[in-house]
Amino acid sequence: MKKRYKILVTNDDGFEAKGINELRLALNELEDVEVVVVAPAHEKSACGHSLTLTKPLRFIPVEENFFKLEDGTPTDCVYLSLSAIFQNEKPDLVVSGINRGSNMGEDITYSGTAAGAMEGVLHGIPSIAISQVMDFTNPNGDFTLAKETIKKLVTKVRQDTFPLNDREFLNVNIPPEKTEADIKITYAGYRVYTNEAEVHANPRGEEHYWLGLHPLNFRAREGKEGMISDYEAIRDGYISITPIMLDLSAYERIETLEKWLD
Repeated sequence: MKKRYKILVTNDDGFEAKGINELRLALNELEDVEVVVVAPAHEKSACGHSLTLTKPLRFIPVEENFFKLEDGTPTDCVYLSLSAIFQNEKPDLVVSGINRGSNMGEDITYSGTAAGAMEGVLHGIPSIAISQVMDFTNPNGDFTLAKETIKKLVTKVRQDTFPLNDREFLNVNIPPEKTEADIKITYAGYRVYTNEAEVHANPRGEEHYWLGLHPLNFRAREGKEGMISDYEAIRDGYISITPIMLDLSAYERIETLEKWLD
C-alpha cells in the first residue's frame, strides 16, 4: 500500500478561522495526502514562539483529523501533536496558516504563524508559514491565490526536496486582491515601528489600553542592493517567499564584541 504524505496544519488565528479551513480544503485536494489539523481554540495572534508551561493542555476533537487545543499556542499545537498524535512517525511537512494579515520583516518574531513553522523545523520537519496580506476593508479576505500557491509549493516539495537547510523554513506572503501573481524570492524587510496605543476608560473611569495596529512601514536594509525585500515584493504585486533561519547569532559582530570587552 502506498504511503500517504502526512501534513500537520496549524495557525494562530484559531481553529474557526477562514484561512485554516481554506488551507485544509486546498491540501486535501492533493493526491495521497493525510491532513491533520491542530489549531488553537482561541486566537493567538502575535503570541510569538511561546510554549505553555504553567497549565495543562487538552486536545478537543472538532472533526476527523481536526483538533483544537484548549488555550494552546501554535507552538503548543505542533509540539504536542508530535508527542501525542505522531508518536511513531513524524509528519512529512508542517504548514502554518493561512494567516489573516501579513508576516513580514521583524513582525516574524511576533508571529504565531511563523512560530508554528519554527517549531516544525526545530524537530527536523520541513515547514512553511503562509500569510495573506489583507485589505481590511474586506474583512473576510480572498484566499484563492494563497490556496493555489501552497498547493504548488507542497507539490514541489514532494516531487523534489525541501530547498532549505536544517532549522530553516519558508515564510510566504500573498499579495492582496490578486488571483494570480509571479513569485519573488525575498529577504525580510526592515520594519519601521511605532508604539501606538489607544486609551479608553470604563464606566468607573479606570483607564485601559488597546495596542494599535501599526501601518506597514518599511525601508531597505543596507548592503542588500540587487535583492528585494518581502515588503517590496508585496507592494509590487508579487508573491513573496523568504527563507528564514532560526540562528539569530550576529556572527559579524563577534570580533567587535571581543574587542569591546578587551
